[in-house]
Amino acid sequence: MTKDLRLRERGGICAKAAGLILYGRALGLSHGEAEDVLQETFLALMQKPQLPRELEHYCVRSFRNRALNYRRSLWRRLTRELEAQRWFDASSTENPAERDATRRLAELPMEQREVIVLKIWNQYTFEEIGGLLDISPNTAAGRYRYGLQKIKSHLEEIDYERNGFTGEPFAFLSTASPVGDT
Repeated sequence: MTKDLRLRERGGICAKAAGLILYGRALGLSHGEAEDVLQETFLALMQKPQLPRELEHYCVRSFRNRALNYRRSLWRRLTRELEAQRWFDASSTENPAERDATRRLAELPMEQREVIVLKIWNQYTFEEIGGLLDISPNTAAGRYRYGLQKIKSHLEEIDYERNGFTGEPFAFLSTASPVGDT
């Protein structure tokens, strides 16, 4: 394999960095910890004499293994628990529905959360997710389905409506009582 081709393939996997960082967040790492694990993963890849046959699969699998090992440290766990309130960085354009969905995603069991992130943000098939996590594709699909059902059931408890001018959702906690007869 030529050096140019190797660099191009490595550049393609670098484009997946944001997805891997989000995956690290789903695995319970802080943003900074996920970046550290991503750097370790890419360094390990660069030190390999030959690129793996399935480069993307190798990176996700290597990232996951490193992230899980990273989480096992007691001191890191304590730091992570203090930061658990900020699982995703809040955006100034984030609306109440997005904030609530993000919070609900963070509350899911890690197994469901990681499958949802791999499926939606990293666009993996259930077969690919099963291979990455050493589970069957049916188990991956079940975790995905149950996780989404939990998020949906919590979101349905709140009556979200859309602003007719901007299209932005907003929540009504309760309706106002009538002021008088018209």
